[in-house]
Amino acid sequence: MKRIGILTRDCAGINACIRAIVRTADSYGIETVGIFRGYEGLINGETKIFDRRSVSGIINTGGTILKTARSKRFMTEEGQLKALQTIKNNNLDGLIVIGGNGSLTAAHLLASKYGIKVIGVPATIDNDINGVDFCVGADTAVNVALDALDKIRDTADSLERIFVVEVMGRDCGYIALRVALAGGCEEVLVPERDFDIEEICEAITEGNVRGKISWIIIVAEGKAHASDVAAKITEITELETRIVVLGHIQRGGRPTAGDRILAARYASMAVEMLKDGQTDKCVALRNMDFIELPLEEAIKPKDMEVETYYRLIKVLT
Repeated sequence: MKRIGILTRDCAGINACIRAIVRTADSYGIETVGIFRGYEGLINGETKIFDRRSVSGIINTGGTILKTARSKRFMTEEGQLKALQTIKNNNLDGLIVIGGNGSLTAAHLLASKYGIKVIGVPATIDNDINGVDFCVGADTAVNVALDALDKIRDTADSLERIFVVEVMGRDCGYIALRVALAGGCEEVLVPERDFDIEEICEAITEGNVRGKISWIIIVAEGKAHASDVAAKITEITELETRIVVLGHIQRGGRPTAGDRILAARYASMAVEMLKDGQTDKCVALRNMDFIELPLEEAIKPKDMEVETYYRLIKVLT
């Protein structure tokens, strides 16, 4: 193993991961090539050799210095063959892919269909990689959302209003559930669970009669739009509602200590696995142990402990 490539998606902790890969590889005399703009950049041949100095001062920064982009072309055979040519032109002996389900699915394709040595690093704010307890970026995303929620709580209490707060989570309610529990919210709507708006409004009305002055309802973007939920609540209860859509601030921000440490552990392990000739696998933290997980398993749908979280949220309300 003389030269490896890195490509990424974006979330907090990615740069810490890139740094750890480059410096771990360097300690073994392995050269690292950064691939810009993800699989699209792999198709286009957008590469640059990285050394220890190239990754100085990035451990605390959000986003990815390698940039990223979605690539419809990679899902075609023509795009895949161009990507393979880039791997060949750069003399890459292996590839480390840092990202979520889409990135790891493409990594599995490279390994299983074309025989490229590939190791995945799970990094996604939704924490939805199967068989992985914690993905890089998820802890930061929750904390960014929670910081905003704490400020919203001050206003909700002062104005005695209902706030509907929309967080990211197109197919997964991880951020919504964690934020709702940590923020002491009254209700949470997630893709994995049905909800009854009439029932929610009944609880709000009863609480209002008892003197409850404010409510915060968390909505995962994949379940409903905050504006629609708020409008329905106002229509039924005749109480004032306000909406807040947190949006892409959850993808950015300085990574937490937890994400930086996880990134370093995952990255170092990924280099070790490539060096040992392993492929088509993903590094993973499961039950407090760092394990090697087949990519075929990692890209399967993940079951969330939704009911456990939801019951606790309601008990503590």
